Amino acid sequence: MELRTKRRLTNITIGLLFLFSGIEYAVILPTIWAYLQTLDAEPYFLGLGLSAFSFSGLIASPIFGHVSDRLQRTKAIILFANLFEIAGIGTGAGACIFGYLTRSTTTEERATVFAVVMAARQAGLLIGPGFNLFLRLCNFNLGPFKVNKYTSPGLFMCLMWIILQVIIIFMYYDLPLVCKHNSQRRLISAVEEEEPLVHDDDDVNYAAAENNRYGSINEDEKSRVPPTNEVDGENSTVDDYHYIPNGHIDEDCKTNDNPFHNFSATKEYLREEVVVVLTAQFITLFNQTALETMVTPITQKYFQFGELENSLMYCICGVEVIAGFFLVRWLSTRFTDRVILAVGLVMCNISCIWCLIFLANPKGSFAILLSEFVVGVFLQILGLPFVAVSQVSLFSKVTAEKTQGFSQGFRRSIGGLATILGPMWAGGLTNNLYVMLGVMMGLLTLLTIMMILSYSYLVEPPPTQISTVNRSMDDDC
Repeated sequence: MELRTKRRLTNITIGLLFLFSGIEYAVILPTIWAYLQTLDAEPYFLGLGLSAFSFSGLIASPIFGHVSDRLQRTKAIILFANLFEIAGIGTGAGACIFGYLTRSTTTEERATVFAVVMAARQAGLLIGPGFNLFLRLCNFNLGPFKVNKYTSPGLFMCLMWIILQVIIIFMYYDLPLVCKHNSQRRLISAVEEEEPLVHDDDDVNYAAAENNRYGSINEDEKSRVPPTNEVDGENSTVDDYHYIPNGHIDEDCKTNDNPFHNFSATKEYLREEVVVVLTAQFITLFNQTALETMVTPITQKYFQFGELENSLMYCICGVEVIAGFFLVRWLSTRFTDRVILAVGLVMCNISCIWCLIFLANPKGSFAILLSEFVVGVFLQILGLPFVAVSQVSLFSKVTAEKTQGFSQGFRRSIGGLATILGPMWAGGLTNNLYVMLGVMMGLLTLLTIMMILSYSYLVEPPPTQISTVNRSMDDDC
């Protein structure tokens, strides 16, 4: 089979994996509150239920990412993770995939690639509620188990993941990564083409593309790191080494080298720009999951929505989110990640202020309440793609390429912690929305201040002579 065909099949499989993860979330979320009510559960159990899924993923993501960095293979890891998808461990496979996408794309196209991958998951969120339209009609016994509108989503997703497991076995390939010298990225092959997830053009001269990129470094980047440095009386140009944030040298990258040689977690993740991006990951996911948790109790209390109405609502929201991701995909070719992140934060702040004013203590007629609710949800969803894509893309650029699997796993663990705490926080405060939304507003204000103060650092470090950095790393070791 030709290499380009293998790449196409692999990319399709990646898209399906994210699509199924979105479907899983969408078929369960509209019915979980009603199911808990059949068990006479208190409202805080909703938060506990939504948080439980994220806990095992919080631990699994860095582990799977670390293994993928070591082995430079992802297929076996994804197959293993899918066996445990129902327990949440399978979410760790996402770290491996983001690491793979980082190593197989240039920095210019990375935000575009991530936007398409995330849009695949949102497509699942859009499609998922449609399955609930017939799953809610299930009413039969499967051996000793009762299958109804509350338990059928779990059985349905079990079948979906089995199908995906077969697809991965026959369609996903561990493609060889070819190392390029003189400040070039690891690329899958010299023969490239435009793919649905990873965009490459035929016969591209990557050396010229990279040189052009480094030649167009913006003024902020130039002010941070000079193009040449003098070490021990010798001048070294940008072509001698490729700057890697944790001190790895990319001049002689062999696939069997230990990617964690001279690795320092404190030097890697406690830099200002990395802290800001990880904070953005935590706060936005905390607020998003908290709002998702409060939505179904509010729609039930004020609008008498059931599982059908909630499913249709999530379906409409999915259309908006997908449109937002493709808008970000287009904007990412014209604006930097930090600009897109700033726009997303502005939208999130406006949304939270709106909810604090109009939804914390709803008053008025049904039409007025519904209008206020729709505006609040629309604003929140509008800002989500901007923040989600920009912070993932920016994180991949300010952390080392060789350890992307582990770094992406660490980032997803931070997000997993947020998706645990967010529903737990909101689940216990559905009757005290001023406190819940007030804390969310405070977190967004903190993140906004951090971004303003660190705005000049939220760029990809330019390539530079790093002998001094590497020497200091060796001394520390």
